[in-house]
Amino acid sequence: MRPGPGSWASAISVISWAALAYGIPPALRIPVLIALAALVTLFGTPAATQVARASGVKDPQFVVIDEVAGQFIALIAVPLAWKTFLASFILFRSFDIVKPPPVRQLEALPEGVGIMADDVAAGLYALLGMHLLLHFGLLR
Repeated sequence: MRPGPGSWASAISVISWAALAYGIPPALRIPVLIALAALVTLFGTPAATQVARASGVKDPQFVVIDEVAGQFIALIAVPLAWKTFLASFILFRSFDIVKPPPVRQLEALPEGVGIMADDVAAGLYALLGMHLLLHFGLLR
């Protein structure tokens, strides 16, 4: 099975954040990533709406800005290390694919809001999972 555009977008998001984060002072990393996630969500929602309307598809698979937002959320306050980047990627993709409640229900929201909201929620689940793994020392 080949990875889809969402998997590639998530992977590129992790790599992009890793490259960017090392150049940001440690005290600014969390606020910068929160701002990036918020901006991607803020601008991605109307963009996803326009693409969905133009294509006539409720959630076009080629729209990946939602994956970027969700993956950025999953990386908030995560140490810069390959293990945490990989775990964040796996957790986000898992929650995005499985869509536990209420993630799946958020897809029913109209247009770009629904396209973005389920990935934002999956990102929040992944963020929680990451910080539980870190808290209990399962990732070092």
